[in-house]
Amino acid sequence: MRLLQSRTIPIVLLLLSLTFNLFAQTGNKAKITGTLKDAKTQETIPFATAVLIDKATAKNVEIAQTDLNGAFVMADLPKGNFTFKISFVGYQTMVRDNIAITAATGTLNFGDIKMNAAKGNILSEVTVTGQKQGMQMGIDKKIFSVDQSVISEGGSATDLLQNVPSVSTDMDGNVSLRGSSGVRVLIDGKPSLIAGGNVAQILASIPASSIESVEVITNPSSKYDAEGQSGIINIVLKKNTKLGFNGSAAITAGNRDNYNANTNLSFQNSKVNIYGNYSYRYGNRVGGGFQDITYKADSIIGFTNQATRSTSLEKGHNAKAGLDYYLAPKSVISFSGGFNSRENERDEVINIMQTGKTQNPLLQSNQTNKNDGYGNSYDLNLDYVQKFSKPKEELSFNFGYAYGTNNNDQNYITNTTSRNGVDINETLGQQRVFNTGDNTNYNIQTDYTLPVGKAGKIEAGYRSQIRLGDNNQYADFIPTNTQVYIQDNRLINDFNSKDQVHALYLNYQNQIKDFGYQVGLRGEDARLDTYLQGYTNNVLTNSEGNIHYKRLYPSIFLTQKLKGDNQVQLSYTRRVNRPRPWDTNPFLDVSDPYNYRGGNPNLLPEDVHSFELGYSKYWKKVTLTSSLYFRQTNDVIQRVRSSPVNGIITSTPQNLSRQINSGLELIGRFDLVKALNFTTNVNLYQAKFDGDERFNIPNSSGFSWNANLTANLTVVKNLSVQVRGDYRAPEVMAQGKRNAMYGIDGGAKYDFPNKKASLSFNVRDMFNTRRWSMTTEDNFTIVDFERQMQGTMGNLTFSYRFGKTTFNNVKKPKKDDQQDNRPDEGSF
Repeated sequence: MRLLQSRTIPIVLLLLSLTFNLFAQTGNKAKITGTLKDAKTQETIPFATAVLIDKATAKNVEIAQTDLNGAFVMADLPKGNFTFKISFVGYQTMVRDNIAITAATGTLNFGDIKMNAAKGNILSEVTVTGQKQGMQMGIDKKIFSVDQSVISEGGSATDLLQNVPSVSTDMDGNVSLRGSSGVRVLIDGKPSLIAGGNVAQILASIPASSIESVEVITNPSSKYDAEGQSGIINIVLKKNTKLGFNGSAAITAGNRDNYNANTNLSFQNSKVNIYGNYSYRYGNRVGGGFQDITYKADSIIGFTNQATRSTSLEKGHNAKAGLDYYLAPKSVISFSGGFNSRENERDEVINIMQTGKTQNPLLQSNQTNKNDGYGNSYDLNLDYVQKFSKPKEELSFNFGYAYGTNNNDQNYITNTTSRNGVDINETLGQQRVFNTGDNTNYNIQTDYTLPVGKAGKIEAGYRSQIRLGDNNQYADFIPTNTQVYIQDNRLINDFNSKDQVHALYLNYQNQIKDFGYQVGLRGEDARLDTYLQGYTNNVLTNSEGNIHYKRLYPSIFLTQKLKGDNQVQLSYTRRVNRPRPWDTNPFLDVSDPYNYRGGNPNLLPEDVHSFELGYSKYWKKVTLTSSLYFRQTNDVIQRVRSSPVNGIITSTPQNLSRQINSGLELIGRFDLVKALNFTTNVNLYQAKFDGDERFNIPNSSGFSWNANLTANLTVVKNLSVQVRGDYRAPEVMAQGKRNAMYGIDGGAKYDFPNKKASLSFNVRDMFNTRRWSMTTEDNFTIVDFERQMQGTMGNLTFSYRFGKTTFNNVKKPKKDDQQDNRPDEGSF
């Protein structure tokens, strides 16, 4: 396997070796151990961050993470007085003060540390702080805390994902993971019907302020859906779980008339948790770019040059509410619902110049495009969780229903200003296209977990997902020099789809000393039925499509704990990337007058085999997670361009033969001094595409890389600054090359002394450098393309928090009780 260029591997290995040697620590035999658990469910919490702080210098002495079983070890600790903190996204930070380590200290066993303790379980040694770690890192899963991203405040989910390690978005909001597309994006663990399930529009319509965290899973086990070529991104919306009555509100104002507002409320006691949040987004974006086409085979047209200017306005309401009710100490039933309403107004002007082979003028014109999009969606969920007397034994059930509408009205007007070098003023006509869509999702799922022996566990479950789609397109036009609309049969169709996936899975997990393993198998029965009614040569015709297959998706995870806090994991999973219904709909998108886009009803699903070797290490001031990965995708789906007809190129998705991605990813956090820390992400990868003679696509391969760095600096008390820079190197694609792109974001946040209010300011794309550009070439054309969809954006945000995190009737332990709960006696 050729992961990197021959010179790159030894250099990377040398750097890793030097890093490990530089930060290796030695000390005495003192150590701290414990296990982190959820106070209500008693489930262990993996990948939480524990920190030991020297009280004299306020510096971090040791940093550790909990393992898959929630356990942590801090070894070789020096003598002194310390403060211990442990935190995880979505929970209250737990703190234990006045920890003394002497020459005679052995092991301090904190036992079970229960986060977000219920009424009556809060001890005096445990205090609550509001600060969370920005990112919790595991070998196969990373959880990014939104409230630590100053530069994302006031933006959308698209802006937020640009700041998550391993994740990148393009000019249209499409998401890629480690440089590869085909990412499965979920909202609260389920697919969303916002904008008909269009991921880019989903992310654009959700304000970053309504998001609690982002989970990135690069190599999911058999317990997860098999869908997603390069992994899963799960966006978790806010659901406050603090005790008592709590709430917050925030308002944002930015340049170009950009505004956001959001509020959330919650109440929780020992029997019930009630929560709700609402957000509103009003976002203006200004974009533009160019597209230059050189025709190789056309004997008349030699070149087409297009310059584009556009404005876009997104307006959206997003709400979520829910109720968790504890029927018994081990039984909880939950009801939740969400609603989204969106409007989009996009205006675009395309100036077009066509010339012949010798640059002789042929046609100069402009097209005005107006697109009005609108729709809404809602979802309802019923969940039930039953715990048993046996620890970690659990049965859960979910029924989910979602419905969404998605409509787009498009109006295109073309004016010719010059033909063959002669100035004229002629309106060629007006084209109108109306799209309406109704989509319904059903989700039925049950999961069961049974502990086996001392460290073993069996997981089994069933899931059915059914997605129904009804999409219609109607089109008409006004011919040149007339005033009468005529039906355009070329663009009229009625497309219905029924997408079903029924799955069973079984996982077995166990641990032998420091070696852990998990093997799993998921079986899926998938079926996509489509029905298309449209016109062929002005005759109404019907056609049906059917893609039906059954597959087994195995997964294997092997984990070895090494000396100290080292951990190595090797994994293999098989996955699938299914064509979405709109990928199989052959209707044409004619918004670009010389680049039509359509679907392919005969698309097959991509078959993905993924291998990953991960290594993680924690030092006093450094946290490092590294991953070597290899992914082979068969029947890879790529858009292929046709031979131009009258200068118009039509692209449709096709199944090509094979694509191989391999690389090395490094993620590190560096706490250099008390007031300064860095988080950096570097991804080096090789992409190889096998050619396909059917479409005249040759073999291609290339090395690329991307990197980002986020720095957090506390300037003075209560004032922090955050700066982020990112760079994406040029990358080879199946039919061309994507050019380099880079940008810098910055922000500052001031927390008022009362700790309830904060004021932040940020600027994204500070120097207006992020431009998406590429060059594509086939046997017919060479296309140079560049677009910018945002430019420099500034936002000012004011936030206010209120409420209590504990009840007034929680009794304070007496002084004697505090002495009885010393850490060396095993209780926290």
